[in-house]
Amino acid sequence: MRIGVPRERKADEYRVSIAPEGVAALAAGGHRVLVESGAGEGAGFDDADYRAAGAELADQDSVWRTDLVVKVKEPIAEELPLLAGQLLFTYLHLAGATPALTRALLDSGTTAIAYETVENARGQLPLLAPMSAVAGNMAITMGAYHLARPAGGRGLLPGSLFDRGFGKVVVIGDGVVGRHSARAAARLGANTLVLGRGRISQAELADFIQAEFQLRLSTPESIAREIADADLVVGAVLVRGARAPWVISEAMIRAMPPGAVIVDVSIDQGGCVETSRPTTHQDPVFERHGVLHYCVANMPGAYPRLSTLALSTATLPHIHRLADQGLAALRADPGFARGLNVIDGQVVCRPVAEALGLMDAYAGWP
Repeated sequence: MRIGVPRERKADEYRVSIAPEGVAALAAGGHRVLVESGAGEGAGFDDADYRAAGAELADQDSVWRTDLVVKVKEPIAEELPLLAGQLLFTYLHLAGATPALTRALLDSGTTAIAYETVENARGQLPLLAPMSAVAGNMAITMGAYHLARPAGGRGLLPGSLFDRGFGKVVVIGDGVVGRHSARAAARLGANTLVLGRGRISQAELADFIQAEFQLRLSTPESIAREIADADLVVGAVLVRGARAPWVISEAMIRAMPPGAVIVDVSIDQGGCVETSRPTTHQDPVFERHGVLHYCVANMPGAYPRLSTLALSTATLPHIHRLADQGLAALRADPGFARGLNVIDGQVVCRPVAEALGLMDAYAGWP
C-alpha cells in the first residue's frame, strides 16, 4: 500500500505522524511511504532521516494522492480540497469541530478513522492515551506558569515550601489526563483534589500518584464548591467521540478568585467550560471574569519530539494492519472499527452525528 505522511499545517503543530523508525518498519513490510519534505523538522527529524529509513520524499499533492494518509491532526481548510476518497487516519475530534470538516469528509468519499475513538479489548483508548498523558502533565506546567504575576496570574506557585503545601489544584476528571495532572500537582506538593466519576478507586489512584491528594465524586455541586477557592483548575472531561459537556458554568467562573487559572484540556472536543474558546500556543490565554483560560487544542504539539515518538509507537501496529489488510482490519477487530467515523458518505460514529446535527447522514457499520 502507498502511505502518505503530510507536513502538519495546523497553527503551532510541530509533530509528525510517523517517526523514521516507523517508516523503516513499514518499508520493510513492503509498503511505499511518501513523506512530505520537511514534515519531521519540527520534531527534530530531517529529510535525510526519512530517506535513510526508506521513505520517498514528495510534495504535498503527491503525499495526499496515496491509499492511506496518516496525520496527527484533522485537515484544516487549505487541505480539504486534497480529500479524494483515500483512507485517512488521524486525530479528528469531529464532535468538537465545525460541521464543515465532517461535510468535506462526507462529500469527498473519504474513509476517516479517528485515533481518539479506537478501543482495545479492555475498552481503553490506546491511541489517545499517550497524548492525554502529555497533556495532563502539561496542564500543571502551563497552569503554574500562568499563575505567575507577570503572566497575569495571582502570583501563587503550586507546590511545597518548608513542608507546607501551597496552592489548591482541582482536577475535574479521573481519566488519563486527570490522573497525570493530579500526579504532577500532588508530587509538586500542591493541595490536590480530584473530582471523578468513580472510574478509578481511591486505592488505585493512590498507587498511581504516590503522593498526597483527595478524591471526591464529581457533581455540579462539588465542582461549584471546590473551584470557588481554587488557584488552578484542570478540565479533563471526556465523553468518547462526543462533544464535551459544560461542567463549569459561567456563574462558577465568576465566583473564582481573580487571577486563578483554568486549563481546559477538553477544548479539542469543544471544551468543558462554558467560557472556553480555542487558543493557540502563540496566544494561549485569555481572561474572562478575572480568570485566565488556557485552551490550546493541540497541547502536545508544544513537545513534538516526545509526542511524535509516543504517538508513532502507539499507532504503528494499527497502521501496519490497515496497510496489510485495508478495511478488513476493521471488520476483524470491533475495537479498531470504533475508530471509524466516516465512510461511504455516511457518519458511522453516532456521538459525532448527534453533536453536529447530522443524524440524517448517520448509518451503522459494517
